[in-house]
Amino acid sequence: MDYTLLGQFAVFGAVTVMLWAMFTVFTGDSSRASERLDQLKDPSSKAAGLTDDPNSLSMLEKAAPTLSKAFEPKSELEQNELKVKLANAGFNSPNAPQMYAGARAGLGIFCALAGGALGYFRWGANMQGMMALAITAAVGLYAPAIWLWLIRKGRMERIFLSLPDLLDLLVVCVEAGLGLDAAMRRVAEELEDSAPDASYEFAMCNMQLQMGIPKKQVLHDLGIRSGVDDMKALAAILIQAEKFGSSIAQALRVQSDTMRVKRRQMAEEKAQQTSVKMIFPLVIFIFPGVFVVIVGPAAIMMINNLLTE
Repeated sequence: MDYTLLGQFAVFGAVTVMLWAMFTVFTGDSSRASERLDQLKDPSSKAAGLTDDPNSLSMLEKAAPTLSKAFEPKSELEQNELKVKLANAGFNSPNAPQMYAGARAGLGIFCALAGGALGYFRWGANMQGMMALAITAAVGLYAPAIWLWLIRKGRMERIFLSLPDLLDLLVVCVEAGLGLDAAMRRVAEELEDSAPDASYEFAMCNMQLQMGIPKKQVLHDLGIRSGVDDMKALAAILIQAEKFGSSIAQALRVQSDTMRVKRRQMAEEKAQQTSVKMIFPLVIFIFPGVFVVIVGPAAIMMINNLLTE
């Protein structure tokens, strides 16, 4: 009997049974009472149509509570840091940390199974096969973290670049006689296409204000949720102006001018760094070709002269 072929069939059968069991456990229909409780806990999910149909939830959303237990942060400080990172990336749902941990666990298990099967079929049950399993499992575990970092960084940069224009429009609305709440609502509507991330943050503030949350808390959450230092400074200025009754338009105009100067200085700094960054491509890619063109004929002539002598 060919034991190698038998081992391959055994691994294939085990993986198939495990995937079928996970699919059966995690795709069971939830009761209507559980759906109503979820709607009461998170009213925004009902507005978004996420819990109206029991079959509308994805497999990851159903599997997340079980998969995420081993990967969820244990301390409250780590949980808060994860929530802030997810909010900076635009994921404000209460289930976002659980979904993130579930995605890490699910992708890690899938990559481990795929890497283990590939390593077994390619090298067998030896050290190389175990290394393939460990490497693919590590890739599956850390890929969501890298993905979250990229999304978070890109969103924060887009908010930073759109803030001066947003503040200019906010100044115009305030000077036209609108209150801060109405001005933020107007800015969110006008910049929905050109600056969707900053517009979403202002729309979230308007929704929180309509729910009765104090304006100070709403502005503080705006700075934390965006993750941009200039947005935090803007929130602090608005809180101070609201507290002392000073002119909001003047404070916004000063902040807008400051941000434009800062953005121009960052552009000038990057322009100054261009000459230094161009050295490495020139040395690696262009200089060898120029060296061959200039020195090559002379080197060939020297070699021919040495050979003739």
